[in-house]
Amino acid sequence: MPEKTALVTGASAGIGAALSITLAREGYHVFLVARREQRLKEVQNSIQAMGGICSLIPADLSLESDRERVYRDIERSHGGIDVLVNNAGFGWYGYFNDMPWQLAKSMLAVNITAAAYFTSHCLPVMIHRGSGHIINIGSIAGQLPNQGIAMYAGSKAFLDAFSTALYRETRDSGVAVSMMRLGPVKTEFFDQARKKENGFSVPAERYAISINKVQRAFLRLLKRPRRVMYVPGWLWISQFVEGLFGPVIDLLGPLLLRRTKK
Repeated sequence: MPEKTALVTGASAGIGAALSITLAREGYHVFLVARREQRLKEVQNSIQAMGGICSLIPADLSLESDRERVYRDIERSHGGIDVLVNNAGFGWYGYFNDMPWQLAKSMLAVNITAAAYFTSHCLPVMIHRGSGHIINIGSIAGQLPNQGIAMYAGSKAFLDAFSTALYRETRDSGVAVSMMRLGPVKTEFFDQARKKENGFSVPAERYAISINKVQRAFLRLLKRPRRVMYVPGWLWISQFVEGLFGPVIDLLGPLLLRRTKK
C-alpha cells in the first residue's frame, strides 16, 4: 500500500510530540517540524524505537523562508501530505500593553500564518486526490477571549473561524477538516509563557489535564473525523459561557489579572 504521510508542526515537545508518536503508531511516515533540533531528535528516537518512521525538519515557522523550505522538502520527497496537524503555537499571559511587539508579531506568524500557509499548500493536493485530513489544534480560549490572553485568544479565534469555514467548503470533497478545542494541558507551554518578556503565570495551569487524554481524543478524531472535538468533552459548554456570563467576566476578569500580576 502507498505510504501514508503526516506533517506535524510544533512537534518537538508537548502536544506536538505526543500526536506525532500517535500518528507513527498508526503507520504514518511523520514529518516532525519545530525550531529545536535536539528535541526533534529525541522525538525521532522515540518513534524509531517503536518501529515507526519519521523525518525531522528543523525550522522556525515564524519565518516565511523556513515555511517555504519545509513544504518544498516534503513536496519534493513525497508529493503531498495525508494528514496535516497545525499544532505549532505559543502563549503569553499579561496585559497586552506590556507585550513587546516583536513577541506579538512572532505569535501571529507561528499561531496563525504558519497554519494558513501549510493549509493553503496541502489542501489543493488533498482535494485533487479526493482524500486527506487537516486537524487544527485550537483552544477554548478562542471562544473565551479573557483578560491576559488577548493575542493568544485572538489567534485561536482565527483558527476556530478558519476551520469552520474550511469544513463547510470541503464537504463532499473527500477531505476532512477538524478543530480540536483543548482546555489547559500539562505541557511546558505554561513554563514557556512565564519565561517570555513581561509575561507571568497563567491561572489555568492548575486545571490542566494530562497529555494522554489529548492523545486518545486525537486518535478517535483521526479515525472518525468531525468538525469539532472538545477535550475534555464537558468543555462543549464553553461555547455558551461568553453569551451567558460575558458581563460578569467583564467585571471579575480584570481583578483576577491584577491579582495574578502581584
